[in-house]
Amino acid sequence: MSGTETLLPYLKEKKADEQEPTIVVDSREANTATKIVKGLREHGVNVKITTLEKGDYVLSDVCAVERKTVQDFVYTLTRRYLFEQLFDLKEVYPKSLILLEGYLPIIYKYSRIQPASIWGAMFNLAKNGIAIINTTSYKETIDFLYVAARQEQIAEKRALIVHAAKRVETTSDAQIYFVASLPNIGREKALSILKSYQTPLNALISVDDWSKNVYGLGPKITTKVKEVLNTPFKG
Repeated sequence: MSGTETLLPYLKEKKADEQEPTIVVDSREANTATKIVKGLREHGVNVKITTLEKGDYVLSDVCAVERKTVQDFVYTLTRRYLFEQLFDLKEVYPKSLILLEGYLPIIYKYSRIQPASIWGAMFNLAKNGIAIINTTSYKETIDFLYVAARQEQIAEKRALIVHAAKRVETTSDAQIYFVASLPNIGREKALSILKSYQTPLNALISVDDWSKNVYGLGPKITTKVKEVLNTPFKG
């Protein structure tokens, strides 16, 4: 941010003809946070519910949010998987953040875990580039998500893209991941394609024959795949 910039551009009121943002919500989160989903829709947000591999809310191609209540945050610290979960999220969405919902000073009421451990965990997350936002209620969470989505999609004009978050550990994993990322393919069809053609390169060369040799792949799917493979990139 240059010295001449201020926060004012992000605080402008919504224009009458301005498009509302879209937020993708994980289906499990939607089941447990019905008030948040309802509140976002009341704000005019286009809420899309699906199963996300990582994160609870996707705001853009680079930003996702993991929401936890303060109690859940403390509990996950005792389970030791919080850091891995959030660092995996950041690998896919570089500007990811964690939203802690609830009254933060309640950490001084816990007997099983010391406040210093909680502050230390929060510092470690921030030090590794994972921002932490604290809201005191679901209503504040709604307001934050709405404003954040508007800033990403309207003010900064970022695309809303849900990324696959599977770790690639072997060559086979990488091959499946690559083929599965093609339009309307997914993991199961990718496995069928690779079993038929052995390598991703053979599969791409033979895309016109998929509907003949691979069960479940019709002309609509292959047409979409060929469109992605043959259309010149417009950055």
